[in-house]
Amino acid sequence: MLFDLFGRRKEEPKIDFSLLGVDMHSHLIPGIDDGAQSMEDSIELIKKLADLGFKKLVTTPHVMADFYRNTPEIIHQGLELVRAELKKNEIAVEIEAAAEYYFDEGLEDKIEKGTVLSLGSGFLLFEVSFLSFPRSFYEVVEKILTKGYKPVLAHPERYGYFAGSIDQFERIKKSGCYLQLNALSLIGYYGKSAQKIAQELVDRKLIDFLGTDIHHMKHAGMLSKALKNPYIKHLLTNYPLQNHVLL
Repeated sequence: MLFDLFGRRKEEPKIDFSLLGVDMHSHLIPGIDDGAQSMEDSIELIKKLADLGFKKLVTTPHVMADFYRNTPEIIHQGLELVRAELKKNEIAVEIEAAAEYYFDEGLEDKIEKGTVLSLGSGFLLFEVSFLSFPRSFYEVVEKILTKGYKPVLAHPERYGYFAGSIDQFERIKKSGCYLQLNALSLIGYYGKSAQKIAQELVDRKLIDFLGTDIHHMKHAGMLSKALKNPYIKHLLTNYPLQNHVLL
């Protein structure tokens, strides 16, 4: 509780995601990946994100060679349907679309052809295997940079093989790759190991972007809880995040 110089109680400043402005990792287009499965799901999730303070959403459907064979055309078609439904329901939230690319055999080809969907001024969001770190990681990051994109590694705290290896994250950063943290990692949603790594990444100021990675309403409910977390408060009020460049 805060008090002024005369001992009077002061109202604590409101902490919500309006301080972040834009969510740059979510799964809101219905039926094309493991996120929202219906238009009703999409609208419910978007309304919740707006209630949490977000002014802009950049939704990022999965693109994976073996599971989610989404193309820019499929993603944009889905985005327009969501926008139409938002307009119909008079929900004033700006929404754009990029993608979350899986580090597989198809990624290099897409980069070479320029058929990737990036965020803002060329930020390319991608994820790697949860089982092992790709041997060709740094070569592909170099190719991403050479083609004029800015690589962003999604939720690095969730790759358990990095536990206890903070120097690996520093090497990734030095290679020219940005790091995007999932907000729910900081409250232990993905387990204690991911939480510990997330905290260390924040402490070392290695995080560039904060995202929700929202898939369903359980995530939405946990995001409300996350706003009470001291690490989240620190990220939203006193940390050099770069989400604002996507506004």
